[in-house]
Amino acid sequence: MNPPPTDHRPLAGVTVLDFSTLLPGPLATLMLAEAGARVIKIERPGGEDMRFHGPIVGEGREAMSAYYALLNRGKEIVTVDLKSPDAVEVLRPLIAGADVVMEQFRPGVMERLGFGYEALSAINPRLVYCAITGYGATGPRAAAPGHDLNYQATTGALAIGRSPLIDPPPPGLLAADIAGGTLPAVINILLALLGREKSGRGTRLDIAMTDGMFTFGFFAQAQGAATGRFPEPGEPIFVGSLPRYSLYRTRDERLLAVGALEDKFWLAFCDFIDLAPGLRDDHATPAETRAAVAAKVAGRTHAEWSARLAGTEFCVTPVASMAEAIADPHFVARGLFAHSVSTPSGRVLPAAVVPVAPQFRAPPGVVPAPGI
Repeated sequence: MNPPPTDHRPLAGVTVLDFSTLLPGPLATLMLAEAGARVIKIERPGGEDMRFHGPIVGEGREAMSAYYALLNRGKEIVTVDLKSPDAVEVLRPLIAGADVVMEQFRPGVMERLGFGYEALSAINPRLVYCAITGYGATGPRAAAPGHDLNYQATTGALAIGRSPLIDPPPPGLLAADIAGGTLPAVINILLALLGREKSGRGTRLDIAMTDGMFTFGFFAQAQGAATGRFPEPGEPIFVGSLPRYSLYRTRDERLLAVGALEDKFWLAFCDFIDLAPGLRDDHATPAETRAAVAAKVAGRTHAEWSARLAGTEFCVTPVASMAEAIADPHFVARGLFAHSVSTPSGRVLPAAVVPVAPQFRAPPGVVPAPGI
């Protein structure tokens, strides 16, 4: 029998011990796994909470959360009670051979359990130890609990978008979890592994989801620093203060996204909908222009706008549902949904889409989600 082909993915040979649960950490280690890393997920006996969050695929011992399956494709499982007195000794061989540790407990928890950075780096000085928390390991809020919405609230991210004209519900995107936690964790783990090649030693990464949220506020920060005045809620152009960059309801109560920021796009759209010449300077007449555009958009259904806008080039797009987006021929052609994950019941699901370039991943195929 021929030996198996060598794995040429960039993280082949890297071993990750994943102590994290729920979303930010597991999504980060999924990205590392897709790039070739061996990810060993450490779970408590019986499994972590995400295994039981509906929707559930399968029944009985084969039951598994679809969320869990997508986040943990291709990982291995070791179950250990971290509160057990011999937990560190049980995991010592894995710690000694690991390159990366990922954890997502509140600050101090891993230290109390004997799994803090100092303890593990004494076993393995080359270990890159990544801790994702809400507010970081230091500072007055370090021990505070929270979730994505709280992290967006405390960093000003939610205030930027609130406006008398556009009053949104809680945002549907988990920006703090993913853009504030997952992505900075992956970036800094890769930087730490690169730095280890030069220094020979690992390091501890303190990833605070709230720190990452301030990156979203750089427009407001720049304005405040330069002028001494931060923008009021709803004031920035990109949150809908101008009619040319906003959302409008169609006749069937769906949405049209107008993103015609540049004059060439905006004026082309104005021609397209036959907007009165006196309303095209939306800086001068924002309320009147918005009302007129809204009336034009409300005159047609979402499907009618989709047909009329096909092939146009002024940055106006019908808002797709998730089902429509997944079926969009463009995204299908790019292979975003070519990878799959199998569950213990035998059900095969589309794999989570991750921003890892195709040349760094294995070819599309079915990879299992781990049972206990």
